[in-house]
Amino acid sequence: MKEPGLDGRHRDKDGAISKKHGNTLVGTLRKIYGKAFAAGYPDATPLSEVLHQLNETSLSQLRRDHDTGHLGHKIDHASK
Repeated sequence: MKEPGLDGRHRDKDGAISKKHGNTLVGTLRKIYGKAFAAGYPDATPLSEVLHQLNETSLSQLRRDHDTGHLGHKIDHASK
């Protein structure tokens, strides 16, 4: 059984997001989720550096799209 992190997040899910989309910049994700995504971090910060520190709102948006398979498409579209 997978162990939840101290904040209740399952690290395997966060790890899957980081492995596949970890090099995506916070600035790109803000184009998708709005200016408040990963508040306090510069646009040039890779997702892998902030993933485990995201607030619940930012993380739930990211997880929802990752779990439904839409995250990659949204990132591709926002990167253009």
